[in-house]
Amino acid sequence: MATTQQQQIRHQPYVPEAAQLREFTFRAVMIGLVMTVVLGAANAYLGLRAGMTVAATYPAAVISMAILRARRGTILEENIARTAGSIGESVAAGAIFTIPAFLISRSWPSFDFQHAYWKSTALMLVGSILGVLFVSLVRRVMVEDPELPFPESVAAGEIHKAGQRGGESAKFLFYNAAAGAAVYLLGVFQLFAADKDRVIAVGDLGKSSVRLGAGDGSSALGVGGFTLVSAPSVSPAYLGVGYIIGPRLAALNFAGSVLAWGLLIPMLIYFLGPQLQRYLPPGAAADSWAGLAAAVWRFIVRPIAVGGMIVGAAYTLFRMRKNLALALGKTLGELRAPAAEIKARGRLDQYMSSKSVMGLIGLMFLLMIALYIYFSGRALVGVIAAAVMLVVGFFFSTISGSLVGLIGSSNNPISGLTLCTLIIAALLMVSLGVSGAPGVVTVLGVAAVVCVAAAVAGELLQDFKVGYILGGTPRSIQIVELIAVTLASLVMYFALWLLHTGYSASGGLGGRDLPAPQAGLMAMLAQGIVGGEMAWPLVGMGMLLGFALIMVEVRSPMLFAVGMYLPVGTTFAIFAGGVIRWIADRAAARRGFNEAQRTRVENAGVLTASGFIVGEALMGLVVAGIRIGEEVTKRSLMPVIFHEPSYLGGFVVMLLLAAVMIRAPLANAGSPDEPAPPAAMM
Repeated sequence: MATTQQQQIRHQPYVPEAAQLREFTFRAVMIGLVMTVVLGAANAYLGLRAGMTVAATYPAAVISMAILRARRGTILEENIARTAGSIGESVAAGAIFTIPAFLISRSWPSFDFQHAYWKSTALMLVGSILGVLFVSLVRRVMVEDPELPFPESVAAGEIHKAGQRGGESAKFLFYNAAAGAAVYLLGVFQLFAADKDRVIAVGDLGKSSVRLGAGDGSSALGVGGFTLVSAPSVSPAYLGVGYIIGPRLAALNFAGSVLAWGLLIPMLIYFLGPQLQRYLPPGAAADSWAGLAAAVWRFIVRPIAVGGMIVGAAYTLFRMRKNLALALGKTLGELRAPAAEIKARGRLDQYMSSKSVMGLIGLMFLLMIALYIYFSGRALVGVIAAAVMLVVGFFFSTISGSLVGLIGSSNNPISGLTLCTLIIAALLMVSLGVSGAPGVVTVLGVAAVVCVAAAVAGELLQDFKVGYILGGTPRSIQIVELIAVTLASLVMYFALWLLHTGYSASGGLGGRDLPAPQAGLMAMLAQGIVGGEMAWPLVGMGMLLGFALIMVEVRSPMLFAVGMYLPVGTTFAIFAGGVIRWIADRAAARRGFNEAQRTRVENAGVLTASGFIVGEALMGLVVAGIRIGEEVTKRSLMPVIFHEPSYLGGFVVMLLLAAVMIRAPLANAGSPDEPAPPAAMM
């Protein structure tokens, strides 16, 4: 405790402890709740399409500051609004990584309100509340840990302190959100083609043949070998994601797709030839080259990617072992602190009592038992599943918080932590003799709660750090987070239902336009392990690939494996965004900018990219609503500019977006004599 007290003495928050400023006000809470719904829904769309979400802390900080400064709000009110506004993204991340798996695995017969609302809401609500409670137990230890830099928290805190700069930041975000929405809408109106695929022959296409289809309508295609090459998807959101994560991570993600589509798929087709159909489900391949390649990717390459993800997740836990052990030890010491010491703490050390936290955890545990008994149909299984979830959930929530402290929530590998949880739960169900649909749905239920809890825990710890920097009251942050996660859990189903119904023509959740890659992976693992149908040889190959990536010191084996799992057009577009970031950074270096100017360029670039992401994501929800209207009215409500649009037009649009992402930040470098602004998210 002495070390912690010394750190508290040295730390000087922006708002002194004795200051009396408005903080937990009605308007701040309402602004935050509106943002948590909007940004949460936007990230749900992005995650279902691209397989990743982007932290909402940065845009929430800008929006809350822009609104409250116009109404003479205090910096602590801004902090409360940003805290509430950013947590919806985490609930969305936990939801889209797991909830669609119930549909993909056919554990739920439909996603209508009657069958799916209460179950999905219960899973999200229990998980999100547990995430808040779990991280509350380790909050003091991790927030004050000097080895955790919290890059996004520092940036968000400095943004709130940079009063004059708030208007400029809001301009970048809102203008580019409008641009991203417009580009996405023009693609929907078919002014240009957003995607382009092309088959390239490898070897002699007449060497052998494979018969596709079934019955008399089948046809033979010569197969020497080929690869299906996709151009980058014309997507402001994908470009924005690539820009934010940077060229190295974007390249690593794309490298997984290159391995899958440039080596594994053509090699399998070349060597297997006519025998390939034996390894695919009946009717899996369409009567075309593209259909055959897609079937090989879905049913052979993706299980290999699963093995790589498993090893990547385990490697993440291994690297965190020392920090985790230290955090747990300090947490136990904090729980044993005398009551007199707790009462003597000032405003900056006021937070929910350990008794309240533990009592709420006990209540959530009882709710989990009831939920898992309902899923499995067996009381003992429900109790054991809830106990496993409680232990694993706290374990992974702590890891999630540590990862956010090191790399920020944008790069937090929540899906990897959930994979480990799912495998533990699945093997447990098998050992208890639970099989079939009850076993699958129970496994997915455990994974869903842990996934939401870990995502919320990481984001909340980030919010605690911002409050620590600004001088916010921890208890107020905890209370507003509990309110926000409750609201987000209650309404997130409607965003998922809107997307599922609006994109029903392409398969809804898990379909072509909303592939939900992590959820598909969860469904595949749960069905494979519980049902005894897991393609373990393919998974084993992927695990060996993961070990090889670790041995050659690949920065993120998980991200590489995710690249194998995602469509190549998606990862190509993300890689293009990373290349744009590299060009912008090189241009800034050539111009001889000093550190302050480079920071301003980085801030403007991240805001531009964030605007593209938010704009396309929100417009995606609008388009989904319009498509639902078309289903109801049986009329076309969206114009079609070209019935056969050209990708060339889309490529020109992508070049224009790239120009904006490069020129706008450079133009915002400012004078070299200006003081250094706060660093951006990355």
